[in-house]
This record gives sequence, structure tokens and C-alpha cells, in this order.
Amino acid sequence: MTADTAIKWFDELGLENIEAVGGKNASLGEMYQQLEQQGVAVPYGFATTAQAFRDYLADNEILEPMRKQLAKLDARKQSLAKTGDNIRTLIREGEFSPSQRDQIVRSYQQLCDHAKIPDMPVAVRSSATAEDLPQASFAGQQESFLNIRGGDALLEACRECYASLYTDRAIAYREENHFPHEQVALSVGVQQMVEASAAGVMFTLDTESGFPDVVLINAAWGLGETVVKGSVNPDRYMAYKPFLDNPDLAPVIESTIGTKLYKMRYTGPDDHKKKSSRGAATITVDTTAEEQRRRVLSDAEVLQLSRWALAIERHYQRPMDIEWARDGDGQLFILQARPETIESQKDRDVMVSYKLNESGKILAEGASVGSAIASGPVCIVHEPGDVEHFPENAILVTERTDPDWVPIMRRAAGIVTNSGGTTSHAAIVSRELKKPAVVGCGNALDVLHKDMEITISGAEGATGRIYEGLLDFEKETISLADLPDTRTELMINAALPDGALQWWQLPVAGIGLTRIEFIISSQIRVHPMALINPEKVTDKDVAKKISELTAEFEQPTDYFVQTLARSVAKIAASQYPRPVIVRMSDFKSNEYRGLLGGKYFEHQEENPMLGFRGASRYYHPLYREGFQLECQAIRQAREAMGFDNIIVMIPFCRTPGEADKVLETMAEAGLIRGERGLQIYVMCEIPSNIILADEFARRFDGFSIGSNDLTQLILGIDRDSSLLKELFDARDEAVKRAIAEVIRVAHKYKRKVGICGQAPSDHPEFSEFLVGCGIDSISLNPDSVAKAWDYVAAAEKSPG
Repeated sequence: MTADTAIKWFDELGLENIEAVGGKNASLGEMYQQLEQQGVAVPYGFATTAQAFRDYLADNEILEPMRKQLAKLDARKQSLAKTGDNIRTLIREGEFSPSQRDQIVRSYQQLCDHAKIPDMPVAVRSSATAEDLPQASFAGQQESFLNIRGGDALLEACRECYASLYTDRAIAYREENHFPHEQVALSVGVQQMVEASAAGVMFTLDTESGFPDVVLINAAWGLGETVVKGSVNPDRYMAYKPFLDNPDLAPVIESTIGTKLYKMRYTGPDDHKKKSSRGAATITVDTTAEEQRRRVLSDAEVLQLSRWALAIERHYQRPMDIEWARDGDGQLFILQARPETIESQKDRDVMVSYKLNESGKILAEGASVGSAIASGPVCIVHEPGDVEHFPENAILVTERTDPDWVPIMRRAAGIVTNSGGTTSHAAIVSRELKKPAVVGCGNALDVLHKDMEITISGAEGATGRIYEGLLDFEKETISLADLPDTRTELMINAALPDGALQWWQLPVAGIGLTRIEFIISSQIRVHPMALINPEKVTDKDVAKKISELTAEFEQPTDYFVQTLARSVAKIAASQYPRPVIVRMSDFKSNEYRGLLGGKYFEHQEENPMLGFRGASRYYHPLYREGFQLECQAIRQAREAMGFDNIIVMIPFCRTPGEADKVLETMAEAGLIRGERGLQIYVMCEIPSNIILADEFARRFDGFSIGSNDLTQLILGIDRDSSLLKELFDARDEAVKRAIAEVIRVAHKYKRKVGICGQAPSDHPEFSEFLVGCGIDSISLNPDSVAKAWDYVAAAEKSPG
């Protein structure tokens, strides 16, 4: 708007101006100019220049006294706290030159005129010239001030931003990263305030696994500071990037509601204002029970934000960390965007995995950060005081962290927080420091005590667990480049969605077994028939729990279908377009009874292992409607969300006649074999599957050998019998002959055969036998794949 030397407007800024206005403001200008035509909404504003900051220091003769303060710090004649306080005082006591004052105040008035809002509230944000760079984030080192109104308040906020370049943490961070202090200048961004009804952070990759094909969004009510600072456990959403360009698909693969106990908002006339000297006017209040239960974002909003995130990533050509907000009218805005500097810079040719070798009592759970494991004594800290008093390699336990906590976090073996999500300060810094963390536990400060020995694990998926005692664990490093090529396809077994994302780097041929019952028991938790016939659930406490779980949904059955669809889709996304074989539910009747409402719909059986399970349930009146809910979920994941790499598998199918009934029931639910490329496999785990392999081959597209049940039924041994466990062995000659026979017959009908049972995971040498039989694929537990790879390669080279 003007050509003032101290001011640059967003529409005249781009990435080439980082030295002039810092990374944050240069990025805002870049997005405002380059992405607005793609619909990305960025609030307008202006930035003071880095030269204006240098002029301020020179005009007020601050440079020389500042150098003396830093020299005392370098010579260890003065503490960091004293040095920082003295420099900040020098900056705060300075005055803007008449020219600078006039340009800043006049630009503010122009911004108010542009928005047609007198005395408009603005966000005032620091932007250092060494901040938000691809190689170093410097995130959170300087201050931002919200809801600033009027020229005088703006000038004071600018002065406070200048002073924040020399907070204790900023001084220490620059020294650790070898950035000379005087080479870093500060620009102040002044941006039209979004009076946020909701806000949060999003990343264009999964911050835990580094999986690059998703947008991860955290959301909470009110201003986004509660998400960034980790004072709330936010909602969590995830969308699959490769499908976002298709308007006919809705690839939202996760929607998890956080507790969101608090929200930050601007103060109004009815609030008892507690303004600081810089005029900030925000207040943190409790959210209502309804707000805590309700989703912050609709699917449509998740998709809009995700498409904006994808546009930003494509423009910058690198993974991004983005802040967003929604105003009271429901309009979405992008507030900041910076390069993601942790997961995107990891060496993807090497995969590191952790595994617990023993179980223990779970003391607390939260969101996992780091996919690693650490153990040590608990050290509870309420304030970031003297770092020297924190024991080296203890587990830091606290409510939340901010940048002042970093020195203590460096000394910790792991971090546990009561509040915050996977994009909170504690989570971001833990990743940067390569420290495992469990955040948002809620009760950690109640159940953990000083010097208690604990183990924290983020290696079991999205849920991080805190175990009692120092549990044994191992760390494995896999060089992916060293894995040999094999003709036999190696696949992995998957249980839960977040666990699947952890293994995306493995160069496998897909997922050979996804167990729906794991998703139902851990994430849905309700018997599907209790959702279809809720009136039959007479226990008031159980009915209340089911009502709470399904409250967000128009129909209780929608809860089952959507939760299952998104969970399966997330697993399918981890491998797309490689095949992902999804086995329909294979609970035994006693396991179904353990679900909420299950006792009202399940008969008690003497031998559930050989009873009402698998295919026999799918067409039976007692469960047919429940099975059709499973089919609806698969159809939604394949058709509405786009994951046509999903292959359906039917377990425990006793006869060809039973197969016909199952296929008919599936067709009624819209899952028709061959339509839209749908393949349907059958588990090979009953002797009849081998004896009548030709009949099953005519009805199904492939076989997957379940070695546990097959061994049990061929040898007549209860797989759970401790007395007969030495006889229970899939390597028995009878079992091996059966496997060889089904492979022979299946290949005669050009049907694929894989194995997804436990045997190859427990006995990698068993892979040699399978390869010799010509098996098409071997699916193993992910932590067994690397070991089996060598066996398979050797077997393929063996002349026998």
C-alpha cells in the first residue's frame, strides 16, 4: 500500500524477502500472493523490516551495551537469566524514531481502513530472520501478542516482540545452533485478527511415523494457543493426500474427538480483564460438556483444510507445519506456514523399531510421540527451574511444557505430560530431541510418584503407555537398502490403524492380514447388534456408555460403520496402491459377549473355538444384520473414500455351500465379487478347505493359510493347551502336506495363495518350506519381516 522503508505489506512480500522480514512474514506474503487464487485464505497485514529493528538498536545505542552483556555470559561472569533480563530491559526502554512511529501507526490505520473496521484488533507476531528455515525451525523462541487495538498498544507490542529476540531460551537456542546473535534480526508481522471460534495446527505428514501421504490436523475450540502450548487434548483428524484432488472422494481416514477441557478467547465487556502492560486481552475458560463431546471440524472442513495444506505443500515443495483458524462466521483461514524440520529430514533408507520383550502393569495412557521406548525413575516438575537439579536420564513428568522447559527436556530420558496432543510443544520438542514421550495422559500426575521406576512406550501405535517397572525392550535398526530381492511376496500383518502407519517404509508387497475384530474390540467396543437393537440392552450403565459413544452420530449404527470404515481405510492408506487383505470379523461367541451389550445377543458355548464363529455367523439371523454393517464399512472405505486396494477375506468357512450363502449376503450389502475390481479371498484353516480346495477356488479369488487353526484341526490339539504345547507345531509333516496340497490345487485354478498365520513369524526357517511349495506370499508380524527376508531369499536360491 505504501513505500515506507520500515514497512512491507503482504502483497509485496515473498520467500525472497526472508532477510528483510524473516521466515514467518516472508511465508505469509508468499501465501497471500501466490495461493489466494487457489482459495487459500490468509488474513491481510504488513511487516516491519529487519532493517527497522537494526535502526531501533542503533538509534537507542543498544548495540554496545548488548555486546558487553553477551561477553559476560560467554566468559561465565553472568548467568543466562541475568544477561537476558538486562538486554530485554535495554530494548524495552528504547523509543521508536518519529519516522518509524509514524510509519507503523499509519500502516495500522491503513489496515483498519482496508478491512473497514475502526480500531481493528490485530495479531502481532515476531518473525526472526533465522526462523522457520528448512534446516532449523527456531520455533517458539520469540513472542506473539493477540487482540492488540490502537496505535499506542501496537507500538508497545512491537517493542515487546523486539525484546523477545533475547529471551533466555532464544539466546541459548542460537548459541546451541551456532547462530551469531547480531546476524539475527527481527521483523514484526501485524495481521488482521481472526476472532477464532476454533483453531489448531496441521502437518502435511504424519508426525509420528513420517508417513508422507496424509494431512494431520489438530483442532480445539477458541484460539490456537491451547493446541500449540499443549494445554488441551485436541481433536485429531487425518486425510489421505493422493485422493484430495478427486472431488468425488471423501478420504477422511481418522476423526478422533479430544477432551478439549479449556479454550482461550478474547475478553469481552463482561469479563474481568487482567491486562498486562502490553494490552493483551485473552482469557482461558472451561469448555462446556457439549463442546467437549462435539467434533470441532466437520468432514467438509477437514477436507477443505487438507486441500489447502496440499496446495501449500506443493507450492513450497516440502512438508509443512501450518496454523489455521475458523472465525465466528465459519470461514477458515491460514495463519502461518513453516517447513516441517523433523520427520521430513530423517534418513528413510534406515528404519528403527522398538519392541517390548515383556509385559507390565499399565499405569497411564496418552498419545505416543517418537515410536520409541525409554525407562527410568520419575521426576515430577511443576516449574522449569534450575536444570542442574534434574537427574540425568530421569523421566520428566509435568502438566505441560513450553520453550522454557527445553533445557530440562534435554536431560530427560523421556517425557510424560498430563495435557496436550501430538502437535503440542512437548510433542514437537520431544521429536526434535529424539526423546520418546507420552502426552495428554490426564492422570499422570495422580498415578506417578517421585522416584517410581517406569517404562514409557510409544512403539505400540498411537496410544502411548506408561508401564510400572523397568521393562526389558530392544531396538532394531534395519537397512532397507540391504534387504534382498525375492520372487515370493513378503507382506505384513496389521492389527490397528496407527500401528500400520509405523511400517510404511518397509518395501513389502502389502498387508496380508488385517483383523477387523481388533478394531471392533479396541476402538468400537460395542456389539454391532446392540447398535441395531438398542432396546434389548437393559443394563442402564451399559446403555449409557453406548449412548455416549454414539452421541455424535445420527444413527447408532453409523458409529459402527464410520469408525470401522475409517480404521480400515487408514490401514489401506499405509500401503496404497498395494493390496491390503481385510479379514471380516472372527470373534468367538465368548469374545463377542465381552463387547458392550454383547451378553444380550450371544449364546454361551461349551467350545467357542469350534462353535458359532466366522462365516457361519454372516448369514445367520442372529448376526446377519451385524455382518452387513461390516460390509457397509468396507464398501464405504473402498467406494466413498477410494481405497480399492482392499481385498475382503472370509474366515472359518466350513463348506462350499456356506461360502455361497456368505457371498449372497455380501452382495445384498453391495459387495459383489468382481464388481469395481473387488476380490474376495477365503481363509484356509479347516481340513475341508484343503480337501475341497477346487470347490473353494471356484468361489474365491485367493486363499490365505491360517496356520494356527489349521494345525489345531489337523493334529486335533487345542492350540491353547499348555499340556500339549510341545506337540502343537505347524512344521509337523501332516500340516506341511496339507499346505503343499492347497497350493498345488489353487495354482491349478490360477488362484493366489498366501500365509498369514503365526508360523513364519515364530519360525522364519518355515519360510524355506513355503517357498519350496511355490507359495505366492508370506505375511508376517512387522517385527519379523527383516529376519524372514533372508530365509526367503536363501530358499529361492537353493537348488532344492
